[in-house]
Amino acid sequence: MISAGGRKRPWRNFPPSLRAKRSNPESQELDCFVAALLAMTARWNSDSTHFHHIAAPKCGDWEKWMFKAFLLLFASLLAIAPSSTPAHADFESDKRACIYPGQDLDGEIAACDRQITSGRYRGNDRAIVYRNRGIKFMNRWSRRNAASDVSLALMDFSRAIEMNPRYADAYVSRGKAYVAKNDPDLAISDFSEAIRIDPRNVQAFNSRGDLLRMKGDNDRAIADFSDAIRLDAKNNFAYRNRGFVYGLKNENDRAIRDYVDAIRIDPRDALARNNRGNIYLKTAKYALAVTDLSEAIKLDPSFGAAYANRGLAQEALGNAAAARNDFTVALTLPEKYANGKWAQDKARERLAALDGANAMSVSSAAVATAKPSAPPPSSAPSAPSISPSSIKIPSIASSMPTATAPPSPPVNAQPATSPAAVAAPVVAVVAPTAMPPSAAGDRRIALVIGNSAYTNASVLANPKRDAALVAETLRKTGFTSVTMQTDLRKDALMAALRDFAVQAQSADWAVVYYAGHGMEVGGVNYLVPVDARIAVDRDIEFEAVPLGQILNAAERAKKLRLVILDACRNNPFTAKMKRTLEVASRSASQGLAAVEPEAGTMVVYAAKDGEVALDGAGANSPFATALVKNLPTPGLEVRRLFDYVRDDVMDLTKRKQKPFSYGSISGRQDFYFVAAK
Repeated sequence: MISAGGRKRPWRNFPPSLRAKRSNPESQELDCFVAALLAMTARWNSDSTHFHHIAAPKCGDWEKWMFKAFLLLFASLLAIAPSSTPAHADFESDKRACIYPGQDLDGEIAACDRQITSGRYRGNDRAIVYRNRGIKFMNRWSRRNAASDVSLALMDFSRAIEMNPRYADAYVSRGKAYVAKNDPDLAISDFSEAIRIDPRNVQAFNSRGDLLRMKGDNDRAIADFSDAIRLDAKNNFAYRNRGFVYGLKNENDRAIRDYVDAIRIDPRDALARNNRGNIYLKTAKYALAVTDLSEAIKLDPSFGAAYANRGLAQEALGNAAAARNDFTVALTLPEKYANGKWAQDKARERLAALDGANAMSVSSAAVATAKPSAPPPSSAPSAPSISPSSIKIPSIASSMPTATAPPSPPVNAQPATSPAAVAAPVVAVVAPTAMPPSAAGDRRIALVIGNSAYTNASVLANPKRDAALVAETLRKTGFTSVTMQTDLRKDALMAALRDFAVQAQSADWAVVYYAGHGMEVGGVNYLVPVDARIAVDRDIEFEAVPLGQILNAAERAKKLRLVILDACRNNPFTAKMKRTLEVASRSASQGLAAVEPEAGTMVVYAAKDGEVALDGAGANSPFATALVKNLPTPGLEVRRLFDYVRDDVMDLTKRKQKPFSYGSISGRQDFYFVAAK
């Protein structure tokens, strides 16, 4: 029925008891309360006036009933509002953890588990959560190398595809998991299906092209990389990968052009620099090769393959000392990627040749074996985006071994230690006549580091004070430049070494003093930054800085390279560090291992190899105290200086600590911190 005003009469469904006088007050109050609730919910339809018209005569103070109804509705809304509940906050926190990459992968996987079991996702949204969890499993695999994580990831990617058969990114993710399982045919099938579903999927083209390259199908690989470039003209991975394949086909000009584009898009692409350096090496453009490989090392100081390749170029240029240094540094770096082993094998081979009476001819022996190495994964690591449809899986191939990688110069590794200069140092022929003492006009530079405030190891009281004392003493002896830095994290320590290496190119003396924690694992000495976290002995390669990088930072100085280490203290991580390295048979808790630096470099330990240095009970360590006492002595030649330091330290420690020197400097020239008066 329609009223005169043209509106429906909702009061026909109104509680019948309100249409007649009721004798039970409690029932009438309940009816009034229900009427007020109905009136409140009907207000949005402009119908509450009808309830009021009928209810008001029987309910008395109608506004009171309306207020009670409002309070009940408001309390109900508060009770069901998700944004105000702890459960909702936990859900949102889990959602972020499942989407974004972080450090706690176990916790992030657990967050994805809770997202999946929450029951809040259906269809495509649920498929996205499964893919996100699969990505977490693959990231955990890349860190722990547990095959079970790859299997779990494959299950999640397959579930995502079952829920949404047109989910192209899930096919790409599953394809990468198949690559990790060394099943390239299934991987290619998934990448092809992703391309069929989404012909603009750049990641799928890049990934499939990389596998086709590995299978030797270079023309199809180039076609895929070209499609990726067509779809994304700023994709430096596609340019770099296509340049690598052109190099395999000996189309060197095309390879160079692609590497030029890759570097133009990303000037910090160390891999493209290394690959282009390989092409220059192959075409006997050794000076250009040194330039590119030096830049690759500067961008990525742990790039072992770049060091090995630059060593080959230096050897070809006749710079035997520089070549030997590069090969030596390559041996100190961990094997990364498929070409890591090549770098170390080549470094050992060339060092043996250089140490022999008749070194092999580079053109026939060294360069002939330098082939470009397998390029890095075709897709860059990218964090999952908030938008489910745009979530990209982090690059898996970047950390997995490549089964078919050739034993040739690496293209996709991570560089080594020092930011070497582009120009190779010329090895001067020493005249048979004695040279004069080092002149007062020599350019002398020093880098002084003191690490005390360790966050995951025992704090050392003295290194910062020792560094300040040594730095001030060096300034007083007339050093051109003294850079002092304290409590350095690993990135800051690497940056300091890079800057110092640049300064050393134009210096006559380069002195590095380091006070802080140091340790030896597997026969390799490491300096420990203040933020190092070392739970397993293998962590040391990623958390600490090899001594070879310190030596490399000073190697460009023309006359004297001196590295002074007050870092032979006990390994602070021994009690909690898990041992896994078979080669680390000697105790990793006792000081540093002996070193054999190349001619012209002297390394001084505060305590002999295998022994422990004392931090000291005073304001400075015994070694620092003895060093600053003797260093300003006029006319005390550097070799004799450290004999004096040794004797003083032994006296101060009651013969518990004995400093020791390694290496040799020119016997035809004397070196004085302060010349005789």
